[in-house]
Amino acid sequence: MIRDDWEVVVVDCASTDRSVASVREHYPSVRVLELDQNVGYGAGNNEGAALVSGEYLLLLNPDAWPVGDAIDRLATFLDLHPRAAVVGPRLLSPDGILQPSVRGFPTPWRLATEYFFLSWLAPRTQFLNAFYAANFDHRSHREAEFVAGAAVLIRRQSFNEVGGFDPAFFMFDEEVDLCHRLRDVGWTVEFVPEAEFIHVGGASTRAVRSNMYREQLRSHLRFIAKHEGPASAANARLLLLWSMRLRALIFVGERRVVSRDAARWLAARDVASLLAAVPGGTSDYA
Repeated sequence: MIRDDWEVVVVDCASTDRSVASVREHYPSVRVLELDQNVGYGAGNNEGAALVSGEYLLLLNPDAWPVGDAIDRLATFLDLHPRAAVVGPRLLSPDGILQPSVRGFPTPWRLATEYFFLSWLAPRTQFLNAFYAANFDHRSHREAEFVAGAAVLIRRQSFNEVGGFDPAFFMFDEEVDLCHRLRDVGWTVEFVPEAEFIHVGGASTRAVRSNMYREQLRSHLRFIAKHEGPASAANARLLLLWSMRLRALIFVGERRVVSRDAARWLAARDVASLLAAVPGGTSDYA
């Protein structure tokens, strides 16, 4: 149900199905912004945010939806906490299983603990599992480094203050970078489990898993290059390269193929070239 006091914008990044026509047919009050190319998730959200005037911005993936009064619960939290910039709900799969949505910022060490399986040794410790927030308790409200962008409510004032999403992040880590910049200027990021959303997860990426996996690695490198510098990003590339080679030896089936392809991609270029390439371009992945 769409309330009369909501400004709803659907941003369509050059889709080729009937989704735009379907929205216009079933939800005539919704504004549809049709872009002539896929500019990426963050840039698309920037375009949509510019068209509305509300105090809060609800950013929602196409495969996510609120449970009950979840949106009101998030808005009430922002009303009561004036230094909170972003609030994330508890995410559930359609079958009711929790989707952990609080993570830690990627650093070379945190990537090492994840991609070399070190987190398996002590998953509840910050030292070896800060990348996944050390078994974060998703049953109670807590401040977070960042919350997954599948469903978040953002204070417009804070969003505008930092210039919205960085469009350089085509896919993955765009919300990570946004939360990092917000925290840098004194805002907080909060997890509010009293609000729940259903999130299918991965619905648009399963068919092109190898490409999406490389995009995730590229975004990790972009984040580290931006916030820790090119030398740290160069070290992270080598770390990821050797971890992908290890995974290609250990895994079987599709996971072996994905890891092997990622290793070849990481080995073919330095960090600057990887970040400069057009995401999804044939030459980038060759």
